[in-house]
Amino acid sequence: MTKFFICAIFSILLIGCSPQKEITSTEDNSGVNVNNNSITSTDSTSTDTNDDAMDHFIDGAINDAKGDYASAILDYQDALRLDPKPGVYFALAKSYFRLNKYPRALQNCKKAISLDSTELEYQDLLGDIFTAASQFDSAAVVLEGIIKVDSNRVQTYYKLARIYENSKPLKAIKIYNKLTSILGPDWNVLIRVADLNEKLGQTDQAADALKKLLTIDPSNINIQKLLTQVYLKAKKYDDALKVVNDIIQFTPEDPGARQLKAQIYIDQNDWDSAAKQFAVIMNQPDVKYDNKVQIGIMYFNQSLKDSTLIPVTEKFFKDIDKDSTDWQIKMYLGAILYSEGKDSVAEKYFKEVTELARWNSDGWIRLGGMYFDNQKYAEAEKLMREAIVNFPQDFTINLIMGLALSQQGKNTEAKPYLKKAVDINPGDLNALSGYAFVLSQVNENEDAVKYLKKALALSPDNVNLLGTLGLVYNNMHNDAMSDSIYQKALDIDSTNALVNNNFAYALSERGIRLDDALRMIKIAINADSANSSYLDTMGWVYFKLKKYDLAKEYIKKAINAGGESATTLEHLGDIEFKMGNKKEAKTLWQKAYKLDTSNTDLKSKIEKGVI
Repeated sequence: MTKFFICAIFSILLIGCSPQKEITSTEDNSGVNVNNNSITSTDSTSTDTNDDAMDHFIDGAINDAKGDYASAILDYQDALRLDPKPGVYFALAKSYFRLNKYPRALQNCKKAISLDSTELEYQDLLGDIFTAASQFDSAAVVLEGIIKVDSNRVQTYYKLARIYENSKPLKAIKIYNKLTSILGPDWNVLIRVADLNEKLGQTDQAADALKKLLTIDPSNINIQKLLTQVYLKAKKYDDALKVVNDIIQFTPEDPGARQLKAQIYIDQNDWDSAAKQFAVIMNQPDVKYDNKVQIGIMYFNQSLKDSTLIPVTEKFFKDIDKDSTDWQIKMYLGAILYSEGKDSVAEKYFKEVTELARWNSDGWIRLGGMYFDNQKYAEAEKLMREAIVNFPQDFTINLIMGLALSQQGKNTEAKPYLKKAVDINPGDLNALSGYAFVLSQVNENEDAVKYLKKALALSPDNVNLLGTLGLVYNNMHNDAMSDSIYQKALDIDSTNALVNNNFAYALSERGIRLDDALRMIKIAINADSANSSYLDTMGWVYFKLKKYDLAKEYIKKAINAGGESATTLEHLGDIEFKMGNKKEAKTLWQKAYKLDTSNTDLKSKIEKGVI
């Protein structure tokens, strides 16, 4: 055993030990040594006990050093039985702590402190035990106490700040700032301060901390990137560009810096400038394939909203496709080319998809969903017709197909796809409501009510569902139920444009509550003044109010907004008839009948020449 190791052991043992009692002796005339009338002697038993305790303690310390904490505990316990000193309790607590036996560690640490409350190492261990046991409030109290005794214990500040980071982040920042005043700019402290301020949204303070870090290490690219992100979050785009341009100047091929610069442009809605940065990334062979695909997909999604980005998006995907046989890339390229009207080339890519990924429906679903969400229903239909051949029992593909057809007014075609979707997943709200709507459009109203009620059981306050149910009851001429359901929907959302329009039209058809109908349709018009259906309803309400000039004005607005339909032409014909223009009225009725030959009332008007 080295001299240094022996000394270390003794220093641990002697922490908190009491001093030996001093014995003063005198000599009487007989030559016998006495101490306060007692015979001075050496207590050999006590000395032997202390020596044995020391041996056990040394054995424990040796086992501790070896990492054999279980054996060390046994040795320390033997030492305590012979000589219960606070330093031994402290050593025993540390061994229990290292074995994650926190209750035993806590018990022995508290015993050491009770024997010697002035030793800060004991207090420090107590704080560590509380922290490890997730008793953070208790740990904080202990650490605060240590700092009151010794305000320069740097490690204690660190520990206390980390405890406060989650519960009291502002207090943690204050402690870290205190550490900075003690240590000066310190990397570990400043990085924590920057992180905490960034999480709290205190971007100026976060930026200050990061700039101080850069004074320690001016060329640290990671810190420069963090500073760029902080500026970006604060919308300080000029500052962000300045920092990221400095990075690119020294490392022009850094993809992370290029992506940051691109994000700065995207946040300013400058997708063209961002594309130039992404183009550099795309041409780098060491950039991961998945990262390139993500860039392409991001631009594809944006191109659905901004068609000017389609050429850039196409280039990105063609660059990716040069080194890929990925069917998803072919799928996106097909979609892009189809949107550009290059049908034959798009078809080529779609056929490659079916050959490469007959087994995978995800690509079809994702792409079809994108088309549908962007109201490109014809494109969604075409894509799903391809998909349904390979996945006839897929719920989502049937759902998208049915909804896309319905949105184009192809309700009879939509019906079997939506029925299949409901059969596959009878608890899906979109499938139930979509199928119910289609049933109402093909005059299968009883079934439509049944499925709408199933949907409402899942979402009782769904205004759109209630509005559809009110419309179905109106088609069934169940006026009381229709009015009740419409009113319930408006009680939930009085500004819903579609429900206000439909309720107003239903009332105007019956010629009742026309003032209420006018108020409702005005709400709908205010929400969407270019909606041809709403304009037609407004015209029809005015017609029922016998305000024929206003009626004619709004029906013509409806035709201008949505084109001629059987309904708008018939309404305009009725208005012309009431205004005395019977010949013009008949001409309009005839045009309307050509568009809807099933309308028997319209046929009767033409034959009789009267309303």
